[in-house]
Amino acid sequence: MAATASLSGAVQLTKPQSAAPAIGETLTLKFVDSHGKSVDLAKLKGKVVLIDFWATWCGPCVAEVPNVVKTYNALHSKGFEIIGISLDSDKAALTKFTKEKGMPWPQYFDGKGWKNSMATKFGIHSVPTMWLVDKEGKLANTHARGGLEAEVEKLLAK
Repeated sequence: MAATASLSGAVQLTKPQSAAPAIGETLTLKFVDSHGKSVDLAKLKGKVVLIDFWATWCGPCVAEVPNVVKTYNALHSKGFEIIGISLDSDKAALTKFTKEKGMPWPQYFDGKGWKNSMATKFGIHSVPTMWLVDKEGKLANTHARGGLEAEVEKLLAK
């Protein structure tokens, strides 16, 4: 499938696969990350979690990294976690990028690009797409790209 740039600065898949979950819905997300560690969103209850669908080849995603890292560094000790869902096809490039940019959180990687199984499962049709999951494990925000730190602080305060 082809990808196109949008006016919002996101890279979009021209044909969406399926619909995103609804706000308030409990998300199920389990996988082994790019470093071989098990990740289970259910085990992060009590924390606010950013699910970041992104790729190293996506200009707007790369531009967002400093803000995401800043928010993680400021709020991780207060209960903020990040799970990356990488739409990359080159694992070595992903690993190098995350190390260089100070992104210690887990990354889902299957090497399938736009056909990434998590992106397909959740109906992701543009990157970056940032979702926030509340302390109960429920989807709280599907457009967390703007004002990320303030949104996380609100959810942490609840």
